Amino acid sequence: MKNKNMYLLATLCLFLFLSRILPASVAGDSVTVNSPDGTSIHSIVTSSSAVAATSLNTPQVKAIPMVAAGGYHMAGLKADGTVLAVGLNDSRQCNVDDWTDIIKVAAGGYHTVGLKSDGTVVAVGSNDYLQRQIGNWMDIIQVAAGGYHTVGLMSNGTVVVAGNKEYGQSDIGSWKNIIQVAAGVYHTVGVETNGTVVATGYDEYGQCDVGDWKNIIQVTAGYGHTVGLKSDGTVVVVGLNDDGQCDVGGWTEIIQIAAGAYHTVGFKSDGTVVAAGNNDYSQCNVSAWAGIIQVATGYRYTAGLKADGTVVAVGWHYYGQCNIGDWLNIVRVTAGYGHTVGVRADGAVVAVGYNNNGQCDVGDWTDIIQVAAGYSHTVGLQADGAVVAVGYNNGQCDVGNWTDIIQVAAGGYHTVGLKADGTAVAVGDNAYRQCDVGDWTDIIRVATGYSHTVGLKADSTVVATGNNEIGQCDVGDWTDIVQIAVGWGHTVGVTIDRTVVAVGYWDYGQCDVGDWTDTIWVAAGYGHTSGLKADGAVIATGLNDEGQCDVANWTDIIEVAAGNFHTVGLKADGTAVAAGLEVELAEWNLGSAALYVTISSTNGGEVTRPGEGSFPYYPGRSFNLRAEPGDGYRFVNWTGDVDSIDNVNANQTTITVNDNYSLTANFEENPPVNWAILGGIIAAVAAGLVIYFVRRKRLARTKGH
Repeated sequence: MKNKNMYLLATLCLFLFLSRILPASVAGDSVTVNSPDGTSIHSIVTSSSAVAATSLNTPQVKAIPMVAAGGYHMAGLKADGTVLAVGLNDSRQCNVDDWTDIIKVAAGGYHTVGLKSDGTVVAVGSNDYLQRQIGNWMDIIQVAAGGYHTVGLMSNGTVVVAGNKEYGQSDIGSWKNIIQVAAGVYHTVGVETNGTVVATGYDEYGQCDVGDWKNIIQVTAGYGHTVGLKSDGTVVVVGLNDDGQCDVGGWTEIIQIAAGAYHTVGFKSDGTVVAAGNNDYSQCNVSAWAGIIQVATGYRYTAGLKADGTVVAVGWHYYGQCNIGDWLNIVRVTAGYGHTVGVRADGAVVAVGYNNNGQCDVGDWTDIIQVAAGYSHTVGLQADGAVVAVGYNNGQCDVGNWTDIIQVAAGGYHTVGLKADGTAVAVGDNAYRQCDVGDWTDIIRVATGYSHTVGLKADSTVVATGNNEIGQCDVGDWTDIVQIAVGWGHTVGVTIDRTVVAVGYWDYGQCDVGDWTDTIWVAAGYGHTSGLKADGAVIATGLNDEGQCDVANWTDIIEVAAGNFHTVGLKADGTAVAAGLEVELAEWNLGSAALYVTISSTNGGEVTRPGEGSFPYYPGRSFNLRAEPGDGYRFVNWTGDVDSIDNVNANQTTITVNDNYSLTANFEENPPVNWAILGGIIAAVAAGLVIYFVRRKRLARTKGH
């Protein structure tokens, strides 16, 4: 027994010595996030892989700026508890001007939901499925809005649902211990306190197959897929993957997730953003974003809240088509579905906006005197009467053999050219006979809609061909017309006495131009009409969900152009202005929500996660810290504002951001090896082992006799 004790003592001495000369070990890894609406959810993964997911299920007392993305509209919560909204407003889902005392917002397919500081809930927009029947809700701490239903999380961990029940998305009666909820188009998902997940509703694509998920700290839901953020910063997905929306296997260091209808977005701890899935509307083009602290996804777009309280967006109608503030020396402008094109005085061409089919690839064009923009193609007229075109081509770009052209027009999927002799040519889609202009004569101007074509004759009458389902070609009785413009489904004309006439699609009031006077030029979009007055002012009527009619303060305009959902004005000084969703969004400032964590290190190592410098974070958000010692050094501890660090002595730990913090990672040189002591310990251990085994051998022999 004595020798055995000696062996144990020697082993203990060796362990203690080695623990002093080796780098500090990592106690565990941890990741925490907060949900898209700001609810803090915190988990720690220890070396034994145990998970303890918890949420601060206490009422939030004040507004923290945030963005919420709905089907085709966006809501922004300001620091003062009021709310802004832009986008589609056909169900009055953007009518939030009178909301006050709001602390969280959610946006659904066609409705908007606000959580008040007293735990009650308000809603506007569509109520077709009773998704706004939330008047008696109380003690709510988080809200989520699906396609046609609304979900509320109560402080006791139970859940309430209002709205569409067709697919079982309201079957949440047995749910308890829930810390976060998410709503897809037709399904509902909840995270439980133990990091597991429950889901109910539409499950055709397996989007509710989350029963085996563990260590989950946040969920989000799209149309046919469900996304979960794990406590180690990785992401899991189930459901529909036709567009690659589930291809997130390589994502790491994620601290927030958001799911659109067919795409998935992840926000990383270093402030960058990643995305996967459908990118038809450029909704995944987020790699260049910087200074973001929160992300949100609509059906086909992505929004980001920046540290300074401003908002950026890409995707559906957020194509950058209004980013023309730096244009100079412009002499002509035109606008397509989601792009804007300008001709410079030197004949060069610039273009911004939606470029999915290369419709903005005009950088090498020269000697251009006029341009036209269609749905997804762009046409340029050269000074010698030749024509060039780029973009989607179903025949509409086949203009290489055209000559003697003096004006061009671009429709949805067709192109029309006016020749010097007053005749017209056309190529592209002819399903509605919109290209049947071969017999036209004495034409002095052409204009194109989505599927119809209009010509102004020298005698000031007008001809039209193509789709006339809503009367857009009923111009046969027009006289004394001096200029024409064509929208998606309506036609507008300016008369010699500067009044305006219009026919066709009227649903948004885009043809309400009967009282316009002193108008010298008109432009027509999808659902709006703009008019240039003789004094350089601009008027507009029709659909204004995206601010395309907000032109009242424009001055010194010499030409206007209308895209589907935006308006462009050319000023006398060669600059350009725009009105549309992006311009309205650019004027938002929700108030700065960012808290800054400044990180540094002493000599001997560096902070690799998230790095060193000053980083903005959304309040309540948590993220990993990792300090890596250099050769010959070891990590000592974190110092500074360390109250919210989980373990100040661990080189890998987690911090929750509740204020502005300054942190330092401290390193020191490894202590020198005392070889005399080490030799003595090794000798003692060796001697102890020899004695121990000799004793065992003798004991065995004794027992054998």
